[in-house]
Amino acid sequence: MNVPTDLLSSIGICVGAAALIAAVTWRFRQPLIIAYLLTGVIIGPNIGFRFITNEASVQIVAEIGLILLLFVIGLEIDLRKMASGGPAVLLTGALQVPICIALGLGFFAVLGVQNAPHDYALLYLAACMSLSSTLVVVKILNDKFELDTLPGRITLGVLVIQDLWAVGMLAVQPNLLNPNLVPLLGSLWRGAVLVVGGFALSKYVLPYLFRTVAKAPELVLVSALGWCFFLAGAASLIGLSREMGALIAGVSLSTFPYNVDVVAKTVSIRDFFVTLFFVALGMQITIPSLPVLELALAASIFVIVSRVVVVPILYALRLGLRTSIVPAINLAQVSEFSIVIASLGVTFHQIGQDVLTVVIVTFAVTSVVSTYMINYSHPIQKLLAAAFKAVGLKDLDSSAIREEAAAIHQPVIFLGFFRDTSSILYEFEHEGSAVESRQFIEKILVIDFNPTVLRELRRKSIKCVYGDIAHADTLRHAGVEHAQLVVSSITDDVLRGTSNLRLMNSVHTNAPNARMVLTTDHIPQALSFYEEGADFVFIPRLYSAAACARILRKGLAGGFEEIRSQAIDHLSQRQEVLA
Repeated sequence: MNVPTDLLSSIGICVGAAALIAAVTWRFRQPLIIAYLLTGVIIGPNIGFRFITNEASVQIVAEIGLILLLFVIGLEIDLRKMASGGPAVLLTGALQVPICIALGLGFFAVLGVQNAPHDYALLYLAACMSLSSTLVVVKILNDKFELDTLPGRITLGVLVIQDLWAVGMLAVQPNLLNPNLVPLLGSLWRGAVLVVGGFALSKYVLPYLFRTVAKAPELVLVSALGWCFFLAGAASLIGLSREMGALIAGVSLSTFPYNVDVVAKTVSIRDFFVTLFFVALGMQITIPSLPVLELALAASIFVIVSRVVVVPILYALRLGLRTSIVPAINLAQVSEFSIVIASLGVTFHQIGQDVLTVVIVTFAVTSVVSTYMINYSHPIQKLLAAAFKAVGLKDLDSSAIREEAAAIHQPVIFLGFFRDTSSILYEFEHEGSAVESRQFIEKILVIDFNPTVLRELRRKSIKCVYGDIAHADTLRHAGVEHAQLVVSSITDDVLRGTSNLRLMNSVHTNAPNARMVLTTDHIPQALSFYEEGADFVFIPRLYSAAACARILRKGLAGGFEEIRSQAIDHLSQRQEVLA
């Protein structure tokens, strides 16, 4: 079917088809980018039904989408937050990309991929396979409530630094055809000038402009987009890619007080144009040959296996096997940035269409596989941790630590340590006299597997044990049978491998007389916990940390009967919209 289409008709066909295919893809919880690429294949001139034969009619709009995509990525790069991530983020982010590129050069060279004059297939494949997908990872970790865990924060920090590596790739990309050192240094120099100039203007000029237009919200968006396309044009003028200019424009605005408002308003515009960008990319895909498919499959395996390089880096920082392995699982996919870099490589005539096809197919395969890997990251982590222990690596819960924990008989045990528990502990430390606070703190034992938390607790002279509370053995090693009060401080939404009720049953098996406090965000579940025998149920949005600290003190001293009765009456009468 050959339908002559003008620009508006082409956009209508692209968006309509993308919406239909994306609805199916979303139903199976797969990344929408895959749906957009598939849309381009189906409606394009090479493989599909040839609904659109004039690809140039959407290329300009697609490039606008690419510029906006990189602008928003830049807006979401918080350099100050990245710097505050500590050695785990900075060292892992700094080393992961170059190590993966070096491994990629060797791996793909063994498979027969080589660089040649005007063809940098080996270099492009190695570079593209070193980057991971922010869109895929953030979406899944957010759904799993793991963005704010230590492995989640490390993963996000590494992704941000990967974006900075990608900026460097974009800077040298235009002069790759001339591999002499002088042109490459010239590209880096011009990139540095653009960065310095952009940040200087954003510090000394843009604040006055944004303060002037801040009272008109629509002008804030227009001014931000104007800044984006200004730097994109400036980058093109000095021989760099427009996309790099847009990225720098976003990074330079990332610390502005108007950043959140600009991101919120730009995202909808970006999503429309980005849809067209990936649909246009899909149109370029030709029927892949068997060697191309074999190379894409090999590349997919390489991407997943190569992310193991982050494990020794994090393990060397004494973060334990779990915290070292989970980020490696989270990062096991190809980035949408890799598709951008490869597509620009085709535009610059530095690689052939087959290389772009390999990158796109690898992105699709690893995105699908990674969705399941991240969702089942904890069982996978346990298998890998067992394998690492089998070859001699020691975890933080070594036999010496377990023996030390077995000698600890604490009357108050906290299972898990998250934000709410941190606030409750603060109240314990500051309520009453210093002597009373110290005496109560000395009764507490915390069980958690966040090494950063454990280091801070030990600095405060609070007893703690490294361990996974989902394992009954962990509770026994920690001496739960001697506890008078056990607090499960994490909701079922965040717990992995267990639940509050399972923890209560496990505790009561070892310590039948221990009083049990559970945690939930849902009133019906709280009432269910009370029916199952919980002494008290902590609902963070209803009880302040100070109130909970007082309740725990009172419950330990005299029991929870009165508090329990009052809480059940109160919750039974509390009819909320979101209960």
